[in-house]
Amino acid sequence: MANNILELRGVSFTYPGAETPVLQDVSLSLTEGDFVAVIGGNGSGKSTLCKTFNGLIPHYYTGEFAGEVILHGKSTEGKTVSQLSRHIGYVYQDFENQLVRPTVLDDACFTPLNYGLADYRQRGERALELTGLTGKRHDFIWQLSGGQKHLLALAGALAMDPDILVIDEPISQLDPQHARHIYDILRSLNERLGKTIVVIEHHTEFIAEYCRSVVLMDGGRLRWQRPVHEALSAVAELLPLGIYPPDVTRAAWMLRPGAPAGTLYPLSCEEAEGSFARRGATETAQRIERAGVHLTELRTERREEHETGLREDHQGGHVAEHGVKGAGEQAVGHGSKGAGEQAAERRVLRNPNHSTAAAAAGEQEPVVHMDKAGLAYRTIHKTLQPVLSEVSLTLNAGERVALVGNNGAGKSSLMKLIAGIAQPTAGTVTVKGITVNGQPPERLAGTAAYVFQNPEDMFIDDSVRGEVSYYLKARHREDRAETVERMLAAFRLEELAERDARLLSGGQQRRVSLAIGAAMAPAVMLLDEPTANLDISTKQEMIGVLHTLRSHVETVVIATHDMALVAEWATRVIVMHEGRIIADGSKEEVFADALLLRRAGLTETQLMKLSRSLGLPQICGSLEEFTSQVSWQEDVKLEHKEEGVALSGSR
Repeated sequence: MANNILELRGVSFTYPGAETPVLQDVSLSLTEGDFVAVIGGNGSGKSTLCKTFNGLIPHYYTGEFAGEVILHGKSTEGKTVSQLSRHIGYVYQDFENQLVRPTVLDDACFTPLNYGLADYRQRGERALELTGLTGKRHDFIWQLSGGQKHLLALAGALAMDPDILVIDEPISQLDPQHARHIYDILRSLNERLGKTIVVIEHHTEFIAEYCRSVVLMDGGRLRWQRPVHEALSAVAELLPLGIYPPDVTRAAWMLRPGAPAGTLYPLSCEEAEGSFARRGATETAQRIERAGVHLTELRTERREEHETGLREDHQGGHVAEHGVKGAGEQAVGHGSKGAGEQAAERRVLRNPNHSTAAAAAGEQEPVVHMDKAGLAYRTIHKTLQPVLSEVSLTLNAGERVALVGNNGAGKSSLMKLIAGIAQPTAGTVTVKGITVNGQPPERLAGTAAYVFQNPEDMFIDDSVRGEVSYYLKARHREDRAETVERMLAAFRLEELAERDARLLSGGQQRRVSLAIGAAMAPAVMLLDEPTANLDISTKQEMIGVLHTLRSHVETVVIATHDMALVAEWATRVIVMHEGRIIADGSKEEVFADALLLRRAGLTETQLMKLSRSLGLPQICGSLEEFTSQVSWQEDVKLEHKEEGVALSGSR
């Protein structure tokens, strides 16, 4: 029987100046060798809870602390953070702040060297081997991708060979393939080396696949601690807290509203496929009806879209005239490629939404136009490192554009060119008739607003209210006070208005950065990973906020790894890979191309995979689409069956 490696007994903590405790009488135990997920909404106390494990609270973050922390059966009272760090490694949400040395190996060795351990180099080498970074040992930190930097921060923690590893938001800014790579490494450390792993996580599909138990925090209190299957099956309990179980679990829940209490719902696509296949068509349709899904409206809308699509397919001239360029047209003459890759690049993605938007724009000037734009940085060895190559792109008013691709594909760089933060080294970039080349960023500040991937990069004032009003004040906006109040309300920041944004949780900081950008009301808003570090409930609110921007902003562009966000929000998807655009089309076309997704470092969502495996007529990007598709397909089968019975009777 496994032993408890860490216990919290009645732990409470209140930050200085706060009126209510952020932790309230929390008691929990971690079992040796467990893989634990800590879940809860933004501000529920997840990160604060984990900072009590290694003594950061109360030794580094001061405040009112009560209770006791027990490590290996002994109280940690009187132990310093450095003493506890030998047993508990911590990778922070802002992991880049943990990288302190110029090269990879130096950074991995830094902690054991600081402790005066004679084998510091061997420890660093072993940590790099465990995280797959051995081949990068002599690289400079700035040469690493975001995923590699995250792995290096993990290697720094592993160099001390701790018993417990705590990782705060391990995949918040990673593309799906790198995210899975991180979790595969954590699983290996857990299963092969027996490390106790604790992750603070919002992505329940990863929790379902990798974790064994779940701790639910709610308003600073420990609500419960349960095995993962039982925890994520508590759909009716989690949804009111703004926590969304895996899509297939929620789909099963929506399709089975009359299921008895305590029923465990599927957590994987394979389980869900078997579960849905066993259901009768009539029973499933009735259950969806009872769940409140308006099937008639959804079916009518879907059939109309299907018929419209068929009509457009038969109008060859329309498709040829307005077809969206695929990778092949942009990549001609840029190096030799294999036959399979060439075939993939010749694929032309048609985009009805884009065509409609372009047609509606008529003779209007495009919001953004890029003509063979390139970007390169000079390295420490004085050579040019290309980041973007010959990017040609036109963005029109009314479009909701998603830039997708793996880490290092060039998404952020492309948006920085549009905002004037970076200057093109080739080609031209035009925004609302202004040629960006040579223009200072402030010249475009009111036209193109760039919201940074790291929210703290935008903070310069000592209060949230001051952050939101800073730009408006600098521009002498007469409606400054009204705009600030409207933004605070829209992003649920009223209660945080007088707090320092740098001391807020990651999700709260993200909301502040979006409020700053929205307050500018620019022609084009550029959002770099707008939903990173947000709980799913806040992410859903953010989708609503993105929709409301349509009346204030001509064009919105987001760079994201969140395929669910793309499926629910975007009208146009631009896929980037190695500094080039390899596809540009509607979300339906991009999601239907599994080869393209794999090449771009993306993966299908659970609903996409499940809709494929069930043979649905459309790849589903949202839960509503999936449930309606399932019911429609089953209704069609039922209609065919009834027609067959009728024909048999007539004979």
